[in-house]
Amino acid sequence: MENTPVEQQPGLAPAVSETQNSRSGNLRLILDILETIILSGVLFLAINFVSARIRVDGESMLPSLQSGEFVVVYRLAYMLGSPGHGDVIVFRYPRDPKQEFIKRVIGLPGERVEISRGKVSINGEVMNESYIAAPPVYQGEWKVPESAVFVLGDNRNNSSDSHNWGTVPLEDVVGKAVFVYWPPWEWGLIEHPTIANAGN
Repeated sequence: MENTPVEQQPGLAPAVSETQNSRSGNLRLILDILETIILSGVLFLAINFVSARIRVDGESMLPSLQSGEFVVVYRLAYMLGSPGHGDVIVFRYPRDPKQEFIKRVIGLPGERVEISRGKVSINGEVMNESYIAAPPVYQGEWKVPESAVFVLGDNRNNSSDSHNWGTVPLEDVVGKAVFVYWPPWEWGLIEHPTIANAGN
């Protein structure tokens, strides 16, 4: 009995090839979408690990920061160190950790802060603060505990800060405020001037 070759129906092979190409294209598209989603997720987590974004609410940091501005906070700034004099930091409010405040570091652990006659002194040395809205009209003296910082708003007479409710534990510091990114016309780095000694 002779083997009769089976005739291939015209157009069958191309149809199969087109189906395979179509499936391959769909699979590649799905993989590309998944890759983009995973990469976006990793980048989002990495960015949020390194930084945070907060909105300035209120006038306590005038003239340095305006109410309504959005600020980038560098979370890793104090991983290997501590805040320094003049740093603008974001921290969890000690009386309500759900709230986050932004203020300037004045006193470091172990230091003595005194406010009198409109001047701030650290360990008896009067500080020259060119960034404040006006000299403080209140007075007082505070000893900063170890593992804490003393913070004040730049708008000294319109700020809820360490002169009202005490110092900020270092463990409550979220990070260093570094950049204003909104509104666009206010873009720029946030100044962290070293608090110069004005003499006694």
